[in-house]
Amino acid sequence: MASTYSFDIVSDFDRQEMVNTVDQTAREIQSRYDLKDTKSTVELGEDKISINTDSEFTLDAIHGILRAKAAKRNLSLKIFEYGKVESASGSRVRQEVVLKRGISQELAKKISKLIRDELKKVQASIQGDAVRVSSKSKDDLQEVIQLLKQQDYPAALQFTNYR
Repeated sequence: MASTYSFDIVSDFDRQEMVNTVDQTAREIQSRYDLKDTKSTVELGEDKISINTDSEFTLDAIHGILRAKAAKRNLSLKIFEYGKVESASGSRVRQEVVLKRGISQELAKKISKLIRDELKKVQASIQGDAVRVSSKSKDDLQEVIQLLKQQDYPAALQFTNYR
């Protein structure tokens, strides 16, 4: 009996690491001299981060802090999708940063087409917002992972359920 091995390609992030990232960002805003008196807030919602501050200049500084804290916690910067900057009351600015989860249908099709074109012994199937890759050989699956790590996709890819 020939057994098949498989893994899933997903795009997700560790929620607890994101909570810690936003918490550290808020603390640094409170302690930094140039941001202390701006009354800036950074709040984590279910699938977005809300930033409220006094100018676009401080908004850029907050983006920098957020990206640095996320990178330190091994969160990919590709999960952040910055919304448009809106004017709020009292000459303040507000911005929503959407946290991207899951692989879009177009990206899933691109990934499975790349796998089909490059490696003949491997099957890729789209399952919702993930791509399942299966093969009779574990070595073929390792080749798929190496191939995908060389690509530059707009989403952060992780490889899970390796069996």
